[in-house]
Amino acid sequence: MKIGVVGLPNVGKSTLFNAITNAGAESANYPFCTIEPNVGVVDVPDERLEVLGKLYNTQKIVHASIEFVDIAGLVAGASKGEGLGNKFLSHIREVDAIVHVVRCFENEKIIHVSGSIDPKRDIEVINLELILADLETVTKRFEKTQKLLKVGEKATAEEFEVLKKVKEALENGKPARSVELTADQKKILNSFFLLSAKPVIYVANIAENEIGTENKFVKTVKEIAKEEGAEVIVLSAKIEEELSALGEEDRALFKEELGINESGLEKLVSASYNLLGLMSFLTAGEKEVRAWTIKKGSKAPQAAGKIHTDFEKGFIKAEVVKYDDLIESGSYIVAREKGKVRIEGKDYVVQDGDIMLFRFNV
Repeated sequence: MKIGVVGLPNVGKSTLFNAITNAGAESANYPFCTIEPNVGVVDVPDERLEVLGKLYNTQKIVHASIEFVDIAGLVAGASKGEGLGNKFLSHIREVDAIVHVVRCFENEKIIHVSGSIDPKRDIEVINLELILADLETVTKRFEKTQKLLKVGEKATAEEFEVLKKVKEALENGKPARSVELTADQKKILNSFFLLSAKPVIYVANIAENEIGTENKFVKTVKEIAKEEGAEVIVLSAKIEEELSALGEEDRALFKEELGINESGLEKLVSASYNLLGLMSFLTAGEKEVRAWTIKKGSKAPQAAGKIHTDFEKGFIKAEVVKYDDLIESGSYIVAREKGKVRIEGKDYVVQDGDIMLFRFNV
């Protein structure tokens, strides 16, 4: 999974990126500090893996991972190539979802590119650039489809309807993701690879002394996200930066002092999985304990295919035990004796936290 981190210059984007990835992206008080995207691959926090590691006395623990990409700061006019616009838009095309950092704090020492704090305006600047780029793509496709319909190409009728709806939304300044479509129409929309159709998580970046509160700027971001069906996370990038520099014990103490239950990374991972409809199944043994990311609703052969394509092709059955049942039993043998280990076929829908052992024939 690849997540693009975007935002106007000086909103705390690179500070947050550095905190969650420890990748050390340069963070300075002027526009376009980030020119080429910085990439950081982070482990998905999952306490279950450590517990299973102890149970199996395993040699290796492998977490699922997310690739975060810190994408160049953006200004109005990017869709026309202003600033680093063309690079920005090409990098956005490559990600599965967008984390949009929005400045929700006031600080005279940190220059805002527009001279004042206004989350609505800032969100609109980035959304507008994505919308304008998409409108160009959709208009060309719309005109081509219209011509095909006139010569009797019935197969394009459904595509034309989707294009018509999306074009209307874009012309009204609304992102493609806000258009209400059926499941089949969404598949058609996905084939266009539109920038404004990508799922979004808004990160409302607040001041260190505002942790646990909700200022007027955060309320604005939440209202916009609700209209779009986007997720919202409230955090302080500066606090996250401080937390990332601490050891495990000191970090836990600091979080307790601040009343923070989850780190920014944990919040982002949770929101990303929720937004993209993802979950993890697990494999466990003496050699390795590992988490595998799959789409919710995936069946056993698809899960097997995440490990190796041969597993999916030659799938016979899967031995499945729920994580809680295995931990309660104390061992796989006891779980089997208690009837907690089930044999499932190709129609089994995998659940989050299932520990699976696949049988296959190639």
